[in-house]
Amino acid sequence: MFSRALAVARPAARAATSSLKPATRAFSASSRKASGHGPPAPQIFGPGTKDGEVPGAHEQTTGLERLQYLGELEQVPVFDTAPLDSSRIGTKKDPILVPSAAEERVVGCTGSPADSHDVLWFPLTRDKQHRCLECGSVYQMDFYGVEDHEHHGHH
Repeated sequence: MFSRALAVARPAARAATSSLKPATRAFSASSRKASGHGPPAPQIFGPGTKDGEVPGAHEQTTGLERLQYLGELEQVPVFDTAPLDSSRIGTKKDPILVPSAAEERVVGCTGSPADSHDVLWFPLTRDKQHRCLECGSVYQMDFYGVEDHEHHGHH
């Protein structure tokens, strides 16, 4: 997901900076101005640590790891880590649904009942079902993310 965001942002950044003259000061030294509308943006960077101290998770986590850490502190499950339904074998007409915010994700099948075979990992995309080569169970993505029309089908 992060690499896709970079791939989208990189051409736009190049186009925007190609027509600009060099700034008199670095962007990192520029002050940030808030619009004053709505709540402040969530802090995805830790506060850091003082000299001579060893940082812990609170001080140094960033991005999605920080989101998960802060969610755990508040006892809010940020990511769904519950196992998939293994009480039955998925069929083409009634597949095991895999919830996903991304258009592609990796799924591990252990068979039905659970642990009836070693874990087989496979990529699952929102466009097609996937059958486990060991037990034959069929999986299908239950996509709830944001539609990406611009890069659909291009990896």
